[in-house]
Amino acid sequence: MDKKELYMYLNEKNIWHEITEHKAVYNMEEMAEVNLPYPECDAKNLFVRDDKKRNYYLITVKGDKKVDLKKFRQENNTRPLSFASGIDLMNMMQLIPGSVTPFGLLNDKDCKIQFFIDTEFKCPPGLIGVHPNDNTATVWLKTEDLIKIIMHHGNIVNEVTV
Repeated sequence: MDKKELYMYLNEKNIWHEITEHKAVYNMEEMAEVNLPYPECDAKNLFVRDDKKRNYYLITVKGDKKVDLKKFRQENNTRPLSFASGIDLMNMMQLIPGSVTPFGLLNDKDCKIQFFIDTEFKCPPGLIGVHPNDNTATVWLKTEDLIKIIMHHGNIVNEVTV
């Protein structure tokens, strides 16, 4: 599912969303330079794998948060974690580095990637901003709707405090 197909999907499912088009951004520092309507709801996404390359995880947190992978591992009972490769990212979610997003899970045909989303996104206003499988825009939607979309697709969703 590319950006255009994702927009059609959201419209067909009648899911409220707003779109902010912007220059391509590849990290949170570049994202901070973009004028966003809900900057406090912008997400940072980490695609990681365990040391055996058997389990893959997408961790989504508020953009200003740091993720301690050792602490995350202990709290979520995983094997040692490291960042997945760009090749894994392309093979599993059809994404390039800099465009990692929960919407990429819709391209995970085998639902091998577990999704971990920080519960802080459920606090008011309950919105999240993520790329639409392309780093030239941000889609704002209700956190609950994003969780439902991913669960409906078949990926395991874990709501955690990071």
